[in-house]
Formats: sequence, C-alpha cells, structure tokens
Amino acid sequence: MFKRSVFLFALFALFSTSFPAQTEFKYPQARRSDQVDTFHGVKVADPYRWMEDTDSDEMQAWIEAQNKITDSYLGSIPQRDQLRKRMTELWDYERVSAPFKIGSKYYYSRNDGLQNQSVMYVTDDPEKPGKLFFDPNKLSEDGTAALSGQSFSDDGKFWAYGVARSGSDRTEWLLMNTETGEHLTDTLRPNRQGGVSWLKDNSGFFYSRFPDAEAGAELRSQNFYQKLYFHKLGTPQSEDKVVYERPDNPEYFVGGRVSEDGRWLIINVGQGTRRMNMVYFKDLSKADSPIRPLVETLDYAYTFLGNDDEKFYFQTDLNAPMGKVVTVNVAEREPKFVDLVPESRDMLRGAQFLNNQLVLNYLKDAYTQIRIVDTDGKHVRDVKLPGIGTAGGFNGKRHDSDTFYTYSSYNAPPTIYRYDMKTGRSALFREAKVKFSPNDFEVKQVFYPSKDGTKVPMFLIHKKGIKLDGNNPTLLYGYGGFNVAMTPGFSVARIPWLELGGVYAVANIRGGNEYGKSWWEQGARLNKQNVFDDFIAAGEWLIANKYTSSKRLAIQGGSNGGLLVGAVLNQRPELFGAALPAVGVMDMVRFPKFTIGWAWTSDYGSPDNEEEFKALYAYSPLHNIKEGTKYPPTLVTTADTDDRVFPAHSFKYAAAMQAAQGGDAPILIRIETKAGHGAGKPTAKQIEEQVDIYGFLMKSLGMN
Repeated sequence: MFKRSVFLFALFALFSTSFPAQTEFKYPQARRSDQVDTFHGVKVADPYRWMEDTDSDEMQAWIEAQNKITDSYLGSIPQRDQLRKRMTELWDYERVSAPFKIGSKYYYSRNDGLQNQSVMYVTDDPEKPGKLFFDPNKLSEDGTAALSGQSFSDDGKFWAYGVARSGSDRTEWLLMNTETGEHLTDTLRPNRQGGVSWLKDNSGFFYSRFPDAEAGAELRSQNFYQKLYFHKLGTPQSEDKVVYERPDNPEYFVGGRVSEDGRWLIINVGQGTRRMNMVYFKDLSKADSPIRPLVETLDYAYTFLGNDDEKFYFQTDLNAPMGKVVTVNVAEREPKFVDLVPESRDMLRGAQFLNNQLVLNYLKDAYTQIRIVDTDGKHVRDVKLPGIGTAGGFNGKRHDSDTFYTYSSYNAPPTIYRYDMKTGRSALFREAKVKFSPNDFEVKQVFYPSKDGTKVPMFLIHKKGIKLDGNNPTLLYGYGGFNVAMTPGFSVARIPWLELGGVYAVANIRGGNEYGKSWWEQGARLNKQNVFDDFIAAGEWLIANKYTSSKRLAIQGGSNGGLLVGAVLNQRPELFGAALPAVGVMDMVRFPKFTIGWAWTSDYGSPDNEEEFKALYAYSPLHNIKEGTKYPPTLVTTADTDDRVFPAHSFKYAAAMQAAQGGDAPILIRIETKAGHGAGKPTAKQIEEQVDIYGFLMKSLGMN
C-alpha cells in the first residue's frame, strides 16, 4: 500500500524516538527548528518549515517511519479483513455512464466493477453495447494514469483527451482520429490546461495554459499567468498563437469557448476561485475581427448557454444571488441584459439548451429540481424525479430532442433515464446492481440552528428503525467552501458504514452555494468562522437529539473539508470521538506559496492583508494546536504526489498534533503514493483507503 525505500533505512533509524512520553505510540520525532516569520507585527513560529522540502532524505525518512507506524496500527484491527471482503464485494458492480451523442455516434464509459479506470465505448445505437473506444487502464501498469478531460470536434472526427498521471492536476493532451483510431503527432505538454474547444471546420482548437513549469514551481509572479492559445491541427505546440492574455493581473484565469454554430468565441476572465467573471467575444466568421468586451467588471458570474445569431443567452447572478437566465444582443451599440427566466426561491445550478428549450437544474434545499422553459421563458414542464436526490446530464445539441440523465441519492445507486424532450417521458435505461438492500435504509433532511441562529440543512442516512439512545456511531461530513454544494449522491464506499449500524450525516454548511451567492459569501474570507460554527452546531444537534454522543461522533472532510475538520478539532476537541482530515489546507499563513494555492485567496483571503491575516491566523489548523490538549483519535490522510493541496500541509499538521497530544489517543498519518488529490484514483487504492478509514473508526468509536 505504501512505498518502502531500502536506501533510507539508516535515516529511518534516527526517527524511532518515543514522543510524547505520555502516549502509547512511538511517533517518529520530527526535528523542530527556530524558524519564525513576522506578519503585520505578529511573530509566527514555523518549526516544521523543513517539511516543505518533501523530496529531501530527511523528509522521506519521516514519511517512511510514519507509514510504518500507521500500517502497524491499522493492521492490528481484527475487522479489517472482513471490511476488505465486503468492500470489494460491494465495489464489484457494473458502472455505466449516461451516453452522449457526438455526430452520429454515442459514447459512454463502463467499469466492470473492479477495473482501476472506467473504459470508453462507442456505438451507433445506445441500446447496443457497441465496441471498445479507449481503455485508460493501458496507460499505466498500476492504474494511476487516468483520463482527465476530453473534447470531440463537432462532427466527431477528432478527439482531444487529457491524461493525468499519479493523480496530478497537470494534464498532457493527445489527439486521435476517431475514424482510423490513429493518434496525431499533435500533443500538449503536461500543464494545468484549460478546456479544449474546436473550430467548426476542425482546423484547430482553443485552449488555456500557463507557461511551462515544473510541478510545484508555479508560484505567482508577473511572468506566470494563464493565456488563451489557438492550436492549428498538424503543427507543433511551439507554434501555438496567443489569442488573449491579461498581463495586467497574473491572478486572472482565461478560458475560451466556441459557440455551437461556430460563429463566436466567448472568452471568460476570472480571478482565483471566485465564481465571478468578465466576458469578451470575437466574431470568428470575419477575418481579423477584434475581441470586444461585454462585461468588464468582476462582480457577477456569467455562463454562456448559446445564441441565436447576435442574441446571446447567459446564466448569471447579476442582481440575482439565486441565479437567473438573461439574453443580450451583442449587435447593439450598448448591449443590455434582459431577464428571460427571473430569479426564483431556489438556487439555479445549471442550464442548457435541448429541443430549442432550456433545461434548468435547480437546488431546492440542496436537492435537485429540473424545470424546462421555452426560449421566451415560458414554463413547459417539470421533470419528475424519484425522490430527494441529485440529477444531472441532459447533454446534447441545441435541437436534439433525445437525451439522458442520471439520478442518485444516498441510498439509491445511479440510475440512468432516457428522456424525450418532446413528450416529457422518462424511460428507465440502465440501473446499477449493487449488492445491498436500499430499502433497509432511509434518507431524511433536517434543519438545525447555527450559533448565530441561521437555519442550516443536514441530510441523515441510516438503517430504518434505529434507536435514538445517543449510542449510534455517527460520521459527520462537511466541506463548506468554494461555492460547492453538498448534494445527495450515491457512494458504494458508504454502504459498509451504514450496514455496521452507523449514521452518516452531511451538513450543508455555509461556504457552499446551496442557497446561492449569499450562502457562499457568509462563509468566505472574514466570515469563515461561520463555516466552523455551522459544523460544530451540527455535531451538537446530533448529540442533543440522541442520534449519538461525543465519544461516538466522528468528523470527516477533504481538501477544504480537511481544513474544516482541523479547525473545529482545535476549537472543540471534546465534542468529537474521532477525526478524519483528508488532504487538508492546514497552514493558512503560507497556503498561497504552494502549487495553485495563490488562487484560493478569493475564498480564504490573503495573509498579505492585515485584517484577513488576523482571521486566517485565528483559525489556521496548524497554528491553533494547543500543547497538552486531549485530542481524539485522528487519522490524517494525504498523498505524496498531491499537486493541488501540497502534502506538506498535512505533514506539518500531523507532526504538530503528535507533539501536542496530551491524551493517549493515536494521531496517525496515512501517506499514499501516486494518488494525487483524489481524482482518477485507482479502484484498488480507493478500496484500501476506505478499509483503513472504517477500521480506524471502528476501533476509535468502540464498534464491534
């Protein structure tokens, strides 16, 4: 599971010191330096700064030593083999994606159950299996290379696809002639590439990228910023032309999209991770036409949906925090946005054209509602869904009347429906056959008050008929950031927990976009403490309503959710019985210096700003660990190849937690190899990770 390096044995021996003395665990003692930085007059100690050199022999020896302890502890859990057997049995089911049409062909992905990566197929008839199109499993022997983005030319003759290796965000793009199966000589070197958008005549495509740089070297500078390029088919990447760039601000992200009719190039310019963008456009039907501005301020979000000649359709939150659809005529001297579908009480999550109508995807209290309107904004019908869950899909061209969508919920495996846009009829197309009984479990939604009185929704999933005696092992999950909504969806990895009698709770805390832009703003930058208050209040509600007790309540979150777990663990360590911070952002005064972290200041704020620094420093998981505190059992998880959230965040956090632990509960770190931030992780690695997590929880929460 973890890598073992014989050549580091000598250094490994140096880390065998027991620390701290009051625990049962002999943690690898991490060297502490006297590094101190000053931020706005505040001296900030950073004794584990050396861990940021993740490739050093000293750091590699520490990783080896930590993994040995973690392996030994997890290997001693008697239920582990049973968990692995059941997890493998559950995972071994056929998974098929909804088909999508390109030209006259239909494409879909399929996994026979335990394949590391899903395989793509092509067919003339979606009712028939067709033939193999592309197998990502052949990209690497260990399954750690994955398909990471794809784009077909309008007629389907050419296919551009991205390959990410070892879980990296840096993607290499290759091109294939779909009629012959042969690869073109055109390639795009590994980079944080933007989406590929083809010209109508197949002569080339637009894409975005940064200047070439080694992984980890992408620090913000005046010379390092994203540009929009045009690649002419049959030419080397070195000849690609810059179409648009913004050297005035290296924090700007630039992306381009060709309209379905092939006439327009729509250029979006955003900053950081805020869902706000500027819009520019170019008439591709006219040689040397200028790039013209449509929106030149970063106040609202605009998503191009389609066009009727010079009439553009956008989804936007312009003066509408819950979202709406507008039109604008770009031929006018001063184009003005006109409401087509006004803002409603529910959050507009997405919109797209089909059958010359708009399919609108709304969130109503964090679960999906689908509504269809015509091009005048008149309501046509709603799509009836099976229950409280999440639906997505409805892909196709402007005038397609046949489409597919997928529905799932916490206790409902993905089910694909074929939908007739003309009649409004949904027909069952594919149903996943998972080896469990959905009717044994129930999904419900509750609302609880946060510290400031804000009403927050929470989903609860558990066996039917559980006793509310305060004794149920409960796993509380949260994210709370970057405008990301936590919607009901199926995960086969969750079933063993429910079968063991566990309660699974998902809190829709602020920082997401469950209730639109304002829900995000209430949990971003200087308001980030609201996120932690919401999560703590969820735990208190579960205890007060006798679902569980502190000693049987575990918390879990990944990435921004790992930050969430680390922060609330510092603020209320006595409230929880176990903690699972995964690939977390833990050093909130240095996060902009690593990989793409500088882009996150739009959500977190910047340490360079005195007021925002004070807020960041006040909750930073690394800097608010208190020596002598009795922390609950904690399993930190990360990957040594994660180039999104730099693994040193987790390394420094784990070392500090181990040094500060005042109780006898274990503080462990599980460091995966060739897994990155999680996307594209092979099935085998996913199973092993879940087995370790549930084994750790069973031992920590006293479960049989």
